[in-house]
Amino acid sequence: MSELALRAYVHLRASAVSWRSWTDEKGEGVISAAIAVLIMAFLGAGMWLAFNTIFKSTAKNTCEQTKVIGGQDNTTDCSSVGE
Repeated sequence: MSELALRAYVHLRASAVSWRSWTDEKGEGVISAAIAVLIMAFLGAGMWLAFNTIFKSTAKNTCEQTKVIGGQDNTTDCSSVGE
C-alpha cells in the first residue's frame, strides 16, 4: 500500500469519527437544561424553608416584645404565633 493511499485512508476515517461524535451530542442541551432546572428547584425550596423559618421566628419575637412593651391587649398568647 502506498503512503499516499494510507494517508488518505487515515484522513477519511478520522473525519468520519469526528462527524459521528459531533452528531452524538444532539441531546446534550436538553440534559443540561434539565439539570439546571433541578438545581434551581432545590435552591428555591431551600430558600423558601429559610424564609419561612425566619418569618415564623420574627413573628413570635414580635409578639413577645409587644407583650413586654404592653398596650391595649396585653393578654395575647404568643405560643400559637408563628406556627
